[in-house]
Amino acid sequence: MLSRQDELKNRVARTACDYVTRVLPPGSVLAVGTGSTVNFFVTALAAARLPLRGAVSSSEATTARLTEAGIEVLDPNTLDEDFALYVDGADEIDSRGYMIKGGGAALTREKILAARCREFVCIADQSKAVSVLGRFPVPIEVIPMAANHIARRFSAGEAAGAAGSPVARVRHGAHGGPLVTDNGQHILDVRGLQIHDPLAFESCVNNWPGVVTVGVFAHQRAHRSLLASETGVTETEYPGA
Repeated sequence: MLSRQDELKNRVARTACDYVTRVLPPGSVLAVGTGSTVNFFVTALAAARLPLRGAVSSSEATTARLTEAGIEVLDPNTLDEDFALYVDGADEIDSRGYMIKGGGAALTREKILAARCREFVCIADQSKAVSVLGRFPVPIEVIPMAANHIARRFSAGEAAGAAGSPVARVRHGAHGGPLVTDNGQHILDVRGLQIHDPLAFESCVNNWPGVVTVGVFAHQRAHRSLLASETGVTETEYPGA
């Protein structure tokens, strides 16, 4: 039996699958993100048996799920065209379509796919909607040798004037140690931020040596969101995205 939150994730995933069915022409390549809501989406996608050419994936975990579902996973480097549609979740999303992503440690590949898509559809439950980004810790993928220096810059408030408390993400399980991403890098989770200007924040931190990817998606914001609540799924389009 699904929990209340999983019921909402399943509801929005099925709505997203219906949306893909309506707007994506047969033979298209679908870009797919990472996370618990996306896992429900892949399940719905497999049941729908859409006539896709294949999918591109933002993580090894999603690649495994898509393959198990019988959906061919393509190498993005073999594709010259942009992807018509990218479906992914978010840890937070504001009223402009700006997001925090990376709770599943796939933020770098997610941002690469977001930069190549013509439409980014964010799927989540209503609890992820916020007025100001930062309640969820902001993930920063970093080259390990730069981690301490980058952490000090956050503590000093150098991120476009926003000061936060960085903590290195660790692996779950008996062995512990730093979490290592699919790209072989580490993640800092920065707590206590209030990001009033996501574009400035992302641009600022992007320029720090040693930063691979910032978990604020402002330059690659969502074009559309589907947010599930107890009363249904709300669809919002973000003008100019």
